[in-house]
Order: sequence, then structure tokens, then C-alpha cells
Amino acid sequence: MTQRIPDFWLRLTGICLLSILSTTTSEAFWQPPSLLHLILVLFTTGRAAALWHVNRAITTWFRYGTTRRSRFSDRFAVSFLACYGATTLLLWGVDLLWLAGKENAMIHSLLDNKHIYLNFGSLRVEMNTFTVELFHAFFYTVCCLTIYELFFYRLDSSRFQSELARSEQEREKLQVANLQSQFDVLKQQVNPHFLFNALNSLSALISEDPQRAELFVDKLSGVYRYILRANSELLTTLAAELDFIDDYFHLLQTRHDAGLSLRIAVDQARYNCRLPPLTLQLLVENAVKHNVVSSKRPLAIHICTDEMGQLLVANNRQPKTTRALSNGVGLNNIVAKYQILNLPPPLIEETASQFAVRLSLLADATSPPEEQAYQADYQ
Repeated sequence: MTQRIPDFWLRLTGICLLSILSTTTSEAFWQPPSLLHLILVLFTTGRAAALWHVNRAITTWFRYGTTRRSRFSDRFAVSFLACYGATTLLLWGVDLLWLAGKENAMIHSLLDNKHIYLNFGSLRVEMNTFTVELFHAFFYTVCCLTIYELFFYRLDSSRFQSELARSEQEREKLQVANLQSQFDVLKQQVNPHFLFNALNSLSALISEDPQRAELFVDKLSGVYRYILRANSELLTTLAAELDFIDDYFHLLQTRHDAGLSLRIAVDQARYNCRLPPLTLQLLVENAVKHNVVSSKRPLAIHICTDEMGQLLVANNRQPKTTRALSNGVGLNNIVAKYQILNLPPPLIEETASQFAVRLSLLADATSPPEEQAYQADYQ
């Protein structure tokens, strides 16, 4: 395993606690102070450090050092057996070293204190030094293995959360870039579509009425300035959009005269609300494209706000007998814009006599509190 484990304070704390526990549970520790106490502290501290690092190395290897990935229960069981076996052998090895110096009276007393007698009625079981170490090994193994499994679980969770947060940030950046690209494509679809219809109208007016054609060109210039400015904006204010649609409607009325009318009844409190640019232009153009527009059968377009603060664009239905050619822009374009901007989708209401589209407006910071609460319900 090559990765670094930040467990310095965990090791220091764990070794100290195990050393204190081992020292204070020894009978020799509670005898009158002597050199034996110093030897006992040094012995238990060194043994605890060695046992801790052995268990740490085995647990770490089974978790990260092997390429084989197994279930937690299987890995925990194998780790426990390996740690228990290594801990037992280490304890026995230390005891054998101490037994080699058995002639030392103080050392001999340390080993004698490890004898345990268990009484089961008339049956008495004597446990010598090496049998007792089996219980010590079990205690050390359970403590170290449990502590490190919890530590590694928290460490992996923290790393996973960091990687997840980093991946989420990268995903959001890619999503924003993708949405911006889609939005740019949608806005570019509007320009040739609108320009094509405007030039057709201008071509017809030049020969019929040059003065009106000149006024048409002035209006067309103003409208196209707005379109060019809108190409650099994701959202625009309702006030700016209404000013634009007023100029745009003059272009349409120049061609259709009394066959086309527009009525605007928008609450001025909503003027600072925002929506995707050129939305109203597409709806008005869509109404003119798909309905009969004549002095005998006038097309009336109504733009207003309802009691919920939504923008309503409605017109009377009088479909053309021949279906108008469509290049896929129009309503689909508006729905796509609202979807890209994560706004509530437009609601289309169609009856035998009327066609209407309800648009959600994004509340501006200066909007009334009830409007902001209304918008929050949709987000």
C-alpha cells in the first residue's frame, strides 16, 4: 500500500490507552514502588506499540493492499484471524524472551503474576502465561481492528464525499457550458427565421408604398438592434420585451393593416420580472403564421398578466385552410428555452375559439414579496 494514512494521533492515543490499561491491571503495579514499576511501564508500552503497529499493518493491507475486493464480513473475518494469530505469536515471543532471563527475580515475578485460576465448582483450572496471552491477544485484536475499521470507514467516506463534490462541480461546469451552447443555438435559430419574414414583407411594400417601406425599414432597424442585443443575454425584463414587441407589431401591422390588432394589459408591477428574450416575438409571429389575418376576419392578440403573476399571450383561433410551413421554431423553441433555464414550462391552452400560452416570469429582486414566494414554489 502506497497511500499515506493520517493516523498519527490515533496511534499515539491508542498506544497510550492500551499501555495504561495493561499496566494498571497488573498486580505488580499495585505493589510498593520500586524499579519493577519502571520496567513494567517500559515493557507494556513497548509491547502495546508493537502490537498496535502489527494490527495496523495487517488491517491496512487487507483493506487497501490487496487487489481482491470482498464483502465486509469476509474481509473482517480474515483480518481478525490474521491479526489474532500475529498478536498471539508476538505475545508468546515476548514471553519466551522474558523466560530466557528467568533467573532474574523481578522478571520471574512478572511472569508468575500471569497465572490465573478458574474455579468451576470442585473443578479448578489453572491458566499459565501462554494461555493467558490468548485472551490478551483477543483483547488487543478486537480493540485495534474495531478502531481501525471505524477509522478507515470514516476516512474513505470523507474521501468519497470530496471526490463526489469535485465530480459534481465538474459536472455542473460541463452542464452550464452545454446549456449555454444549446441556448446560443436556439437564439441563432430566431434570427434567420425573423429576418426571412421581415424581408418578405419589405419586398412587398417597396413597390406598393415606398413611404411605408421607409418607415418599415426604420422599425426593422430598431427591432434588429434589440435582437442583436438579446443574443448576448439569457434573460431580459418584461418591460424591454414589451417595448420590442410594440415595434415589432408595427412591422406586422404595416402589412396587415386592420386585419391585425394588439392589446397589452400588463400590470406595471411586473415590468421588472424577467423572461427569455424574443419569447413574445415568437408567440406573436406564431399566431400570424397559423391563422387567417384579414380585414374581414381580423386576428386579435392579447398580452396580459393574470392574478398569479403569469404572462398570458392569447389570440382568437381562425386556422388557415392550408397548413403553414414550419421550420420547427416557435413553441418548441420557447419550451426549450424555459427548460434550459430551469423555469416552469409554458402552459398551452387551446379551445375551439382561442389559443393561449401562459408564461412564468422570473421574479426580480424588486418584485413584491408575494411574487417572490410564488416563484419559489415553482423552483
